[in-house]
Amino acid sequence: MTTIKVESFSLDHRTVVAPHVRQAEFFETPGGDVITKYDLRFTQPNANIMPTAAVHALEHLLAGYLREELSGVIDLSPMGCRTGFYLIRLGKAPEAEIARALVRALEKVLQADTVPARNATQCGNYRDISLFGAQEYAKEVRQGLLDKYA
Repeated sequence: MTTIKVESFSLDHRTVVAPHVRQAEFFETPGGDVITKYDLRFTQPNANIMPTAAVHALEHLLAGYLREELSGVIDLSPMGCRTGFYLIRLGKAPEAEIARALVRALEKVLQADTVPARNATQCGNYRDISLFGAQEYAKEVRQGLLDKYA
């Protein structure tokens, strides 16, 4: 059996202090482009797990809002453990710059009155979305990031 190295499996989750932004990995393509993966940790691992409806709403909202705040966003994916998201981006940027963009995106989440693509045509599980839940986590994470990265 081949052992595949997964960066997040080598992270000691007991030492994580959420919320945070952490550059997890970066890759250089054969063409010389850099792709960076950031750990956007919202809650404390193994202590505070976000419900799926809140994660799902945050995913829909942040997918657009982070693209408005940062160039080169390739993807925003929820962590299976429901403690945060992975941001995949073309290029490298300091963690503080990503954190400031995330704060601005979370401020937009707090102002949202609906979740985009919340319908059977655009989403495979549109009934399991909570704007209220997303906004509650957005408040907490925004303040925590401001405390760390202001």
